[in-house]
Amino acid sequence: VQAADGVYVVKQAEGLPTVSVGGTVIPYKEVTLAAQLPGRVKFIAGIEGDAFDKGATLVALDDNELRAKREALIAQIATADAKLRNAGVQYTRELYAPRSRSSPGGMGIPNLFDQFFTRPMEDFVGDRDQGAELSADLYASGTQIQEARNAIMALQADLRGLDSKLRDARSVAPFDGVIVTKFVEVGDTVQPGQPLLNYADVEYLQVEVDIPARLRPGLREGAMLRAELDVPTRGGTDTDGTGVPVRVAQIFPMADPQRHTVKVKFDLPQGVSEPGMYAKVLVPDFNAPARVNPVVPRSAIRFNGSLPGVYVIDEQGNPELRLIRVGEPRPDGKVTVLSGLRPGERILENPGAGVTSNWSRGGDGGR
Repeated sequence: VQAADGVYVVKQAEGLPTVSVGGTVIPYKEVTLAAQLPGRVKFIAGIEGDAFDKGATLVALDDNELRAKREALIAQIATADAKLRNAGVQYTRELYAPRSRSSPGGMGIPNLFDQFFTRPMEDFVGDRDQGAELSADLYASGTQIQEARNAIMALQADLRGLDSKLRDARSVAPFDGVIVTKFVEVGDTVQPGQPLLNYADVEYLQVEVDIPARLRPGLREGAMLRAELDVPTRGGTDTDGTGVPVRVAQIFPMADPQRHTVKVKFDLPQGVSEPGMYAKVLVPDFNAPARVNPVVPRSAIRFNGSLPGVYVIDEQGNPELRLIRVGEPRPDGKVTVLSGLRPGERILENPGAGVTSNWSRGGDGGR
């Protein structure tokens, strides 16, 4: 109920009690890039806060030794390929001009005598079997071909493993983001597993909160709640304590066995905070009894030092400053008053700097 002259009539509103739970603003995605092999850092793409696209090289290690080994492997593969081709030629020669049927040497009549009489007689009397010799020679030539192929396959496997190490010498951005923290500098010597830098997507932020297990029934994924931030927005507009809307993004399936809390992540609107900042999320408490409290516009509250108060219109129409105790903010921009006001009393909705009043000492007695 609001009058046209800027006077607000205090009303009572029954709302579900909420509990303010503190949490931390975190990036939506964050990774720690670590060294996969020993080496010396020869390149770092930037410093903290520099943005990069997905696939950009962030850190590179010195890979001269690995590249030298790769060149040696390429040479070994070329040698193995030459052996494979030579084995194929020898197999073809054995197939069409078998050694078992060739003459051991000599010219003229002795050679012809060996070809037409000596070798056939050896087969006839059982001293030798040219068919068996031909099969054995072909099998030996085929074995040489298979061995050459196996050597090439083994060298190619070594080459793929070496190429994998060469890829591990470079740390690339897994997504669009910024460098959050650097752990090394150019020239540092690193070992496998040593962190190189933290990389995060800070365009989309979340609030990570450990919520008491008793508040878990009041949450479901996709539900909208309110959060209070301790910093102004990036655009320069202060949140003014009214909070920002947050959406329940993820509820972890298991509670912490020591703290008996459930981890919950809330999606934040873009541009309202920075990673690492503190935030409070107002979580409904379904287990607590409903409370009826007056509500007033936030613009009506003025602070005398650290004490909040509102200007109450008395029976004569004069404003008097009265101390109140405020509760949690509401999504509609109003604030719950725990004590100091009664429903039906009239207050100034937005008192200016020139308002004069009588001081009311009944801070809690006005209720």
